[in-house]
Amino acid sequence: MAVTRQYPYNQFNFQVTFDGTEAAFQEVSGLGMEVHVAEYRSGDSANNWPIKVTGLTKTNDVTFKRGVIGDLATLYNRIHNVSLGSSGDSTSNSSKGGMTIVINLMDDPNKNPVQTWKLYNARPTKLTGPALNGKGTDVAIEELVVVAESMEQA
Repeated sequence: MAVTRQYPYNQFNFQVTFDGTEAAFQEVSGLGMEVHVAEYRSGDSANNWPIKVTGLTKTNDVTFKRGVIGDLATLYNRIHNVSLGSSGDSTSNSSKGGMTIVINLMDDPNKNPVQTWKLYNARPTKLTGPALNGKGTDVAIEELVVVAESMEQA
């Protein structure tokens, strides 16, 4: 049975794991999917309007942002291995395996997951380093964009 609340959950209380390894992020955006709908009307149809035919489901690209912490062991190496393929060799013709990424929205007092998004067979498509400026005092932020074959929301 669903829990009803008087107010929505806070957006800042979330947890991300990449294949079981926790990673801290400042922001996660782009969670979603869309279903392509095609219009079709046969030439001998008595109706003067098309029917809607459900097509493929597409998962959106998801963007992760975090402050640079110099930790290459947990995230970058994992991404690098996925981009090289399962054998770790960039010249290999083996199929490239993706990651399972789990994003949990947590409740305020107990830190229990209240909503979960799972991205299956996710692969990195873009890793952007921080914009560096000697005049500022902002935190150095890196950005990771991943694509996934499917998404499950629970």
